[in-house]
Amino acid sequence: MSSTNDLMNRINERYPVLSKGQKLLAAYITDHYDKAVFLTAAKLGEVVGVSESTVVRFAMHLGYKGYPQFQQALADLVRGKLDSVQRMENVYGRISQSEILAAVLKSDADRIQETLGIIDEQTFDLAVETILHARKIYVIGIRSCAPIAEFLAFYLNLMMDHVQLLHTTSSSELFEQMLHISKEDVIIGISFPRYSMRVLKAIEFANSQKAKVITLTDSVHSPMNLYSSCNLIAQSDMSSIVDSLVAPLSVINALIMAVCMKRQKKVVKNLEFLEQVWEEYQIYGKDEIDYIDDSINMRYAGIGQREKET
Repeated sequence: MSSTNDLMNRINERYPVLSKGQKLLAAYITDHYDKAVFLTAAKLGEVVGVSESTVVRFAMHLGYKGYPQFQQALADLVRGKLDSVQRMENVYGRISQSEILAAVLKSDADRIQETLGIIDEQTFDLAVETILHARKIYVIGIRSCAPIAEFLAFYLNLMMDHVQLLHTTSSSELFEQMLHISKEDVIIGISFPRYSMRVLKAIEFANSQKAKVITLTDSVHSPMNLYSSCNLIAQSDMSSIVDSLVAPLSVINALIMAVCMKRQKKVVKNLEFLEQVWEEYQIYGKDEIDYIDDSINMRYAGIGQREKET
């Protein structure tokens, strides 16, 4: 294997059989490879909290002859960060500025069409039923996947009683939020290249607690599917510096709609209640914009009058 993704491919393939210390190294390298590339084996072990010998064994377990060859693979990975810029130049460099809008929208439409051709409807139906029958629903997406994870959690929360969007900057914080996950629960993990080790660790932990795991990723070969029994596949476009997640978002829209159709009465009830709350608090707060007379109802309407009096 000679691609710039060689190191990550090896880590993803061997992750299930790594020791505890090696998994800590895998997690650190996945999230901080740009820092790890400058560290000696001893320093990397110190930063992660493992011995130098564990670092060396980790490198050899991944198939490298020793730490120097492993460090060279890290350097190749860092240089690979430029690939996205190069891909953008190759794909969009030959078109004019005026054609960008049409080119990008067409590319997104193509990804949606491709997703429609590869996604398994039975798996989709299983995901819907799993969500409907879960006691609690956990949703996680890191980096560029965070917004669509939040989007999914927001709408599921309108239909379900117990939905938790996992926010995390560290593994310890992640596991604290999942402390009570059990076989009655489900976790929905969203991750696309470059895959997030924190999402992988979250669904690994959920699986160890017998919780059901739904993944939304780009391939049946994705490491996200190691611990999942319900794999939703959507095409992502990595040919620019901005990851296109339009197709995954469409799958999420379909999930939300399917769940909504099964929970119509509850959704209507919740939305009616929200309408009442919104109306009550907007009127009470006096902070609405009245477009009829083009004036703003200030919350503290008496301020203007007092200013005139003074």
